[in-house]
Amino acid sequence: MAAGRIVLGIESSCDETGAGIVSEGRLLAHVVASSMDEHARFGGVVPEIAARAHLHSFTPVVRRALDQADLKLSDIDAVAVTTGPGLAGALQVGLAGAKTLARALDVPLYGVHHLAGHVAADTLEHGPLPDPCVVLIVSGGHTSLLLVRDLARDQIVHLGDTLDDAAGECFDKVARVFGLPYPGGPAIDRAARDGDPRAVAFPRPLTGPKDAPYAFSFSGLKTAAARWAEAHAGRALPVADGAASLQEAVADVLTRKALAACRDHGVTTLVVVGGVAANSRVRSLAEERCAAAGVRLRVPPMTLCTDNGAMIAAVGDLLVRAGAAPAPLDVSIDPSAPLEYAALQPGTAPAKAA
Repeated sequence: MAAGRIVLGIESSCDETGAGIVSEGRLLAHVVASSMDEHARFGGVVPEIAARAHLHSFTPVVRRALDQADLKLSDIDAVAVTTGPGLAGALQVGLAGAKTLARALDVPLYGVHHLAGHVAADTLEHGPLPDPCVVLIVSGGHTSLLLVRDLARDQIVHLGDTLDDAAGECFDKVARVFGLPYPGGPAIDRAARDGDPRAVAFPRPLTGPKDAPYAFSFSGLKTAAARWAEAHAGRALPVADGAASLQEAVADVLTRKALAACRDHGVTTLVVVGGVAANSRVRSLAEERCAAAGVRLRVPPMTLCTDNGAMIAAVGDLLVRAGAAPAPLDVSIDPSAPLEYAALQPGTAPAKAA
């Protein structure tokens, strides 16, 4: 059993029901149940199906996490749960379950921002985040460059965000055009292995000298890929070349802007998190460019890149250790919550000691 306080984390913002257990920065359990197969035939996540899947999976996932950690429910000292952003119905299921556990156990409850969870996931592998660090979040719904100091106490500074489609959304939509299965990110990655990344000259959006240095835009790239596919009407589509070229364009833009942010802010550590951080080319190009620039690269293990409860438990653990006030039991979800602090409920970020 862990010597410190034990935090159970619950994640249910989209199509994964996750439960994780963390104590004093140590990962004790990590269990995920995905409803992805149920959504695949629709080519994307169906909110009602996701919510129902969370209802079915919540209790078994929590039980498996406790078993994995060799703990009893009574051993839990705090519960952390994603309260936003995400699908409203899916978030409601997770929050209702977490509130029930917290009330039954008479332990504090923490409402956690989903994207802060992705940032904290890296701490489970590599230890505390350096202060400061640049964080690149890349997922199906989010692409952001952040300046992060103390994740549990300080406000998170947005250096730049996507103006339209996120990188993962671009992969999903182009994969459908290319005739590849859902989810599109892994499918693009697999197809790209046999392709030439220089075969198609796809654009690199917002990389000109007059463009916003840290902003992203992938809508035009998505359209360019669709037009390229349309130009092959009646002929065999060289999917591998298209996938490799698309992947190269996305990885180029992401890493180019992330390294620029590190250079401009005098930061020597880049942390890349989120589902698209599992992409092989994003990882390899980030490694190459960080090595050349003398920047340390931190990327969580593949199993912690996608949505999971361990990352939410990691935030809860940081908040507990920072002395953050818990959320009231009437805390509600915020499906479109902006990322400002790791904790979503007001008043939870204690002032930093002078």
